[in-house]
Amino acid sequence: MIGSDEDPRVAELRTAVSRLRRELAALPADFPDRAIAEDELAALAAMAAGGPPEIPRLRSSLLLVAGAIGSMSALTRGLSQVRDAVNLFGEPPRT
Repeated sequence: MIGSDEDPRVAELRTAVSRLRRELAALPADFPDRAIAEDELAALAAMAAGGPPEIPRLRSSLLLVAGAIGSMSALTRGLSQVRDAVNLFGEPPRT
C-alpha cells in the first residue's frame, strides 16, 4: 500500500502466510497434521492482520507449522517464505 503506515514486515508476513495457506488448500493429499498446519497458519494470519505481532508467538506458530507440514515437498518453498517473513522481525537468539 503506497502511503500506508503499515509495517512492511507485517505486509510480507501476511503475503507469505496467505500464499502458503492457498498452497496447502490446493494440496490434494491429506496428512495427519494438516489441521494443525491450517490452525497455526490461521493464527499467523490473524497476528499479521492485528498489527505488530508478538515475536515469541510468531516463532511458536512457525515451529508448529513446520512440524505439521513435515516433508511435504510441495510446500517447501511456501514454508521457506513464511520463515523468511518471520525472521524479518529478528533472528532467534543463539544458545
